[in-house]
Amino acid sequence: MNEDKKQPIVAVVLPCYDEALVLDSSAHRILDLLREMTCEGLVSAESVLLMVDDGSRDNTWDTIKQISAQNVHSHGVKLSSNRGHQNALLAGMERALDRFGADAMITIDADLQDDPNVMKQMIRLMNEGNDVVLGVRKSRTSDSFFKRTTSHMFYRFMSWLGADVVYNHADYRLLSRRAVEAVLQYGERNMFLRGIVNQMGFRQAKVYYDRTARTAGETKYPFKKMVNFAIDGITSFSVKPVRMVLGLGLLFILMAVFQLVYVLYSYFSNVAVSGWSSLMLSLWFVGGCILLSLGVIGEYVAKIYIETKQRPRFHIEDEV
Repeated sequence: MNEDKKQPIVAVVLPCYDEALVLDSSAHRILDLLREMTCEGLVSAESVLLMVDDGSRDNTWDTIKQISAQNVHSHGVKLSSNRGHQNALLAGMERALDRFGADAMITIDADLQDDPNVMKQMIRLMNEGNDVVLGVRKSRTSDSFFKRTTSHMFYRFMSWLGADVVYNHADYRLLSRRAVEAVLQYGERNMFLRGIVNQMGFRQAKVYYDRTARTAGETKYPFKKMVNFAIDGITSFSVKPVRMVLGLGLLFILMAVFQLVYVLYSYFSNVAVSGWSSLMLSLWFVGGCILLSLGVIGEYVAKIYIETKQRPRFHIEDEV
């Protein structure tokens, strides 16, 4: 038997959305790292880089085709439309499992702000019996103050809601073959991998690294996408917002009872009734709370609506 066969076949999955400016340098950096790990006996020579074009609008797919033509260890998958970061990751993991028989997969963003050098440590920890190895950021000095603050608030809020998330862990992780197979069993369309991976319960370890600045291009997670991602995460793993709405409704009923007592007291004691301004203030306040509550419930109803249709998560348009 070939010596390389004893080592795990590792697939590095790179989700790409408008990453033409950084993809060439990022891909070659990972390919060099795979070659280095092969020489050190950490991974099999059959290990691959799998780039997933998530419906990019720039020349990302052309860049992927060029890289794949130059290196036998690089491959590309093109989704027919933009399906979102989580679905791009799932498409890559599914393809790597079926086509390359990968024993482990490492997912990392194409900008390589997350340090790829800790992949070696991830593989060593997998060889020690860990099915999941999470990449955790020690510092985020390269991010803006606003992004650091909102990210901190998101993780704290998710923890308070009861979701099992790891602070400062994004989607840089290693999953063993059986962990990937377990992830792919989840049929939901509203996928939040950071929560699902922790929920599965496999033996887990962490590696820590410093996040670096982008070398080119711009972030693919502007404020709007960050908010949508946070909403998906919250509604996927917690029913506390609905229970908060219930609690808010009970609180308002209690306030209404006290208000009724006050109105009866004012009526029988001939005290002047509150004026127009206080009445309007109460109406606007209560109306706003009702609309907010309906919005929270609507988020969950919308998720139920999406799940019941059972539509495919993605369609693959091309492969190289």
